[in-house]
Amino acid sequence: MDKIWLKSYPPGVPAEIDPDQFRSLVQLFDSAVLKYADRPAFTNMGRTITFRELDTLSRTFGAWLQKEARLKRGERIALMMPNILQYPIALFGALRAGLVVVNTNPLYTARELEHQLKDSGAKAIVVFENAAHVLEQCIGATDVEEVIITGIGDMLGFPKGPIVNFMLRHVRKQVKRYTLPDAHSFDAVLEQGKWVNLETPKLTLDDIAFLQYTGGTTGVSKGAMLTHRNMVANTLQTDAWLEQFVDETQHAQVVIGALPLYHIFALTAVALVWVHEGGHTILITNPRDMPGFIKELRRHPPGVFYGVNTLFNGLLHAPGFETVDFSKLVSSVAGGMALQGAVAERWKAVTGCILSQGWGLTETSPVATTSPRGVDFNNSIGLPVPSTDISIRDDSGRNVPIGQIGEICVRGPQVMAGYWNRPEETTQVMLDGNWLRTGDIGRMDEAGFVYIEDRKKDMILVSGFNVYPNEIEGVIARHPGVLEVAAVSQPDEHSGEVVAVFVVRKDPTLTSEQVIEFARADLTGYKVPRQVYFRDELPKTNVGKILRRALRDSILSRP
Repeated sequence: MDKIWLKSYPPGVPAEIDPDQFRSLVQLFDSAVLKYADRPAFTNMGRTITFRELDTLSRTFGAWLQKEARLKRGERIALMMPNILQYPIALFGALRAGLVVVNTNPLYTARELEHQLKDSGAKAIVVFENAAHVLEQCIGATDVEEVIITGIGDMLGFPKGPIVNFMLRHVRKQVKRYTLPDAHSFDAVLEQGKWVNLETPKLTLDDIAFLQYTGGTTGVSKGAMLTHRNMVANTLQTDAWLEQFVDETQHAQVVIGALPLYHIFALTAVALVWVHEGGHTILITNPRDMPGFIKELRRHPPGVFYGVNTLFNGLLHAPGFETVDFSKLVSSVAGGMALQGAVAERWKAVTGCILSQGWGLTETSPVATTSPRGVDFNNSIGLPVPSTDISIRDDSGRNVPIGQIGEICVRGPQVMAGYWNRPEETTQVMLDGNWLRTGDIGRMDEAGFVYIEDRKKDMILVSGFNVYPNEIEGVIARHPGVLEVAAVSQPDEHSGEVVAVFVVRKDPTLTSEQVIEFARADLTGYKVPRQVYFRDELPKTNVGKILRRALRDSILSRP
């Protein structure tokens, strides 16, 4: 078949978007805070700031970075915080100052943090005090000159803020001792910034907005250069897709911000899209605290809900979740990892809202495909978003026929400018100059729906047959005694590799034999697990993505 890619859009969704309608993310932000000034923007732990307050606070923060820290346009600043109000303030303040934001996982070890700070050349960092001791261990090996430290409760007001900080520091002892003598407090920065003026930099869409690090589980973590054009484009692409779910009278949605804003999914889909849309985002600092999370959902009935499969699955098994008011829920989207059919079915049964699946990568800012309104879970990752082309290619880079499996390649204005200071690695992932090789294996049907089979690196090769972990996991997850499951390869002297699964039991009496027999009913022989390992929990990233590599390594390290 000579078709290279297909485009198919639901009624009302444009085939193209125009990122040139904004000169930069800063202009997009400025227009939003002016338009929605009196609406609530972000809420965290009971404290709400409006768009007008976000405008003032981020302007103050950005002015301090320019005038007091003397950071210049294009210099890098790392943000190392969970979902607290300080994050959007620092994020938009840094962008307004003309800086490049380096989003940093607050759970990093000193080694991981040192690599990211050195590789990016960051000159400043905003770090929450729970991780300040990690920064102390590595800051001497970096170019960081300005350190801003904040406590979790700093923006919560009196008396709640001081109480929260006291509990974390002295009762729960979550703040370890550190020595960073020249550091500034977040509160002091906001106070000093009131007395200086922000100078709006002359940014263009080609300027870098973010160095978003990726690939840490497959090798050396590298920074994807995401330009203002990339991020504006993906914001508008996602916004155009949302028109199916949210009409003009519903834009002031309550958005659940449980995924960390430093992760590319939440950065775009929550922080950027819903600022542009004037939504009210509820920041969940610790989504693993299920009772506390559900209390927040009761206080703020959700309108839009983003998550990963493990988060949705965890909520569905948490006591009290079924008592949440879902009458206003218009859109639920899963990304970051494969959505399992059993989770999608139960989510719809409990909430009344279809759980859609989206897909993308850090390198695509990240949204590349997502499911249209009204389509029940069908194992696909949806259709390409506007201004996005999808091509399925073989190992030599040639297009394969519709329906045939190959590597998913993406072209569009959201595709990164390349990897920071890594031209050779950039060349390796780019085809014909502007097609990104994603490393994901999949296929496309005649209607344009894309189906992802797995990551190349996670594929299991059993006697020459390709086995995709997502398929195995999707089958076993339907067993009523299984809470979570992950499938990986296990070396085998006869077939090279066999399938092994790691299972967290819902039913404590579940046996390996029962899991294998259940799988045998729906899987051909070579796909059936040969080994079942039971665990109390599965290793995950802070976003909730299961770390298959860690599970494979645990098999290899067994005596």
